[in-house]
Amino acid sequence: IPATMMEDSGTKSGGYTPEQVAERTLGEVCRACGYDGIITYSFYSPAGWDMIRLPENDPKRDAIRILNPLGEDTSVMRTTALPSMLEMLASNYSHRTLDVRLFEMATEYIPVEGQQLPYEPVRLTMGMYGDCDFFTIKGSIETILENLGIADYDFVPVKDDPTYHPGRCAELVIDGDAIGRFGEIHPLVSERYELDARSYAARLDVEKLFAHYNPDREYTPLPKFPAAQRDIAVVCD
Repeated sequence: IPATMMEDSGTKSGGYTPEQVAERTLGEVCRACGYDGIITYSFYSPAGWDMIRLPENDPKRDAIRILNPLGEDTSVMRTTALPSMLEMLASNYSHRTLDVRLFEMATEYIPVEGQQLPYEPVRLTMGMYGDCDFFTIKGSIETILENLGIADYDFVPVKDDPTYHPGRCAELVIDGDAIGRFGEIHPLVSERYELDARSYAARLDVEKLFAHYNPDREYTPLPKFPAAQRDIAVVCD
């Protein structure tokens, strides 16, 4: 059978879209920072909102309910992936895993008024405990921003989020756009998940990160001469 091209199709070279490149970069950077990728269910129990101390009037409590759930624990589509991440941290802790770093590209399901289908944003969720602190997860986020080519950003302290410790929580802001929050999990939340170790989590809006993604890279040549730690000038007679 002779090889022929399909008629009227034209030829296109394969490749990744900029969004796909950025998403793959996110995964590569997280793995390089020592995080293990996980996949959790897109539905969970409404009790998860109480576990992370979500206020009663928080819009995240407005979720899509499943008509024929297997049980109360899988009855709503998640509107925030933090309960899923904390459940995984708690599961690892119960198995006496001493040092854990996890990440997930988690899809959330936000109801849209007047539409049958929800808005499905992807959030980068990260969680850790063990040999780490607030600056560890902050450094991981800075590494992600560096690899996405994002240089202009700020970290704004947050003290009124009930899920996080009031003195160890911050919001990532890029050009005035709030990307997500990260910090130490509030002790009351950790207690509810039976996490006796200090744990840290982050939840970032992947779509907003991609909006600021800069694929261009600047090349800096290596120095022509070896580095000099000391430069001594001596004047002699």
